[in-house]
Amino acid sequence: MTRLLLAPLLLVPLALGVSPAPSDEHAAVEAAVRDYVEALYLVKPERIERSVHPALEKIGLYRPPESGAYRTPGKMTFEQLRELAGAWNKDGREGQDLPYQIQVLDVLDVTASAKLTAKWGVDHMHLAKQGDQWKIVQILWQSPPPAR
Repeated sequence: MTRLLLAPLLLVPLALGVSPAPSDEHAAVEAAVRDYVEALYLVKPERIERSVHPALEKIGLYRPPESGAYRTPGKMTFEQLRELAGAWNKDGREGQDLPYQIQVLDVLDVTASAKLTAKWGVDHMHLAKQGDQWKIVQILWQSPPPAR
């Protein structure tokens, strides 16, 4: 009986025209996010140019470890991000083998969303497909949340 009730629910996405993204699109979104994080980790600003749209809107909530309170949201432009990628880990002070985790949350035909967990915190990203290339157009990030 339960299977009979679930079967129509499984058909709803198909009826609405929603289908799973092809694995190559999922991989392309993941590659764009990887370019972004590795641009910063490996000091390769050219990877920002490859993965981030020039009209980037990046807003961040930074929490200094000593205060515990988040600061007013700060904004960053494409140019500022590219400059940061050329300097953030330039002296290797952050290390060489920095961890990150990418979760591709949704991929449609021309839009996608992803979550990146990196050394600096969590980035929630929106991407748009331009031609055959995925570009990050919006990022909302925050410092790591306080330990519970």
